[in-house]
Amino acid sequence: MNMDEAGKYGIADGIQAVKVVRQHAAEWGLFPDRVGFVGFSAGAMVTSGALLQDDAAARPNFAAMIYGGPFGVIPTIPAKLPPMFLAWAQDDALALDAVIKFHEALKLAGHKPEVHIFSAGGHGFGMRKQGTSSDRWIDAFYYWLEAQGLTRRAGRIRSPAGLTRPATAGSSDMYVITARGQL
Repeated sequence: MNMDEAGKYGIADGIQAVKVVRQHAAEWGLFPDRVGFVGFSAGAMVTSGALLQDDAAARPNFAAMIYGGPFGVIPTIPAKLPPMFLAWAQDDALALDAVIKFHEALKLAGHKPEVHIFSAGGHGFGMRKQGTSSDRWIDAFYYWLEAQGLTRRAGRIRSPAGLTRPATAGSSDMYVITARGQL
């Protein structure tokens, strides 16, 4: 299967999702500069496609690719990319080679993504508890978001009417687009 051909429509949808969220950010009470993208497996292929696209202004502000990335030809890695989080298990029989290849390409391009490599968990560990260290990947992701300053309130939110209000605990300081898929 040609993974580049198979993934192009999903990637186009992911790119459009980032644009739509930013376009409606004020209306929805979101910060347009805190739009992230998280993808699992083939969803990580969509995430990486949105991240690596040519239009830098339409890229997410942060991206997390969990046991996935480009599954076909590694695209050109742009010089400037937003913060990235990668996680995978060493016993992933499906995506391990592609994920390692993507990580190496990012490093060769001078990027230093946050990387969590688990000894076990297989492909698709997600939120499933199976008694491995990959059970805690979500904690590592949260701490990474915290270190990026993305869990802190962003200040003031401008409403569609142009009024501002202080951000509160219930406000949406960031928006995460998620993509899940199967190969």
